[in-house]
Amino acid sequence: MSSYYNPADLAKFGNIVEFQEELGKKFFDYYGAVFAEGALTQREKSLIALAVAHVVQCPYCIDAYTTDSLEKGATEEMMMEAVHVGAAIRGGASLVHSTMMMNKAKELMM
Repeated sequence: MSSYYNPADLAKFGNIVEFQEELGKKFFDYYGAVFAEGALTQREKSLIALAVAHVVQCPYCIDAYTTDSLEKGATEEMMMEAVHVGAAIRGGASLVHSTMMMNKAKELMM
């Protein structure tokens, strides 16, 4: 294995029910319902998942939702744009917290 993350483990995701069947099944029921066609298309949901996968830095999810997005008709441009949206939100979330630092610094400098 050349990395901590073993790509073969992605195929084992369904096995999470092995050590706790009841909760595992509940998770997969929920997961299935979330990704079903609804107000958002399955392709839109897949692109959101791809962006979130990058924000939370999950290589398994990046692998799965790159494949899923392509299978659902997303283009490379759409996928990269989704990743940039995730990056912008993550960056903005970090930067908006700088207001706490600025408030504290101003308080201490008075």
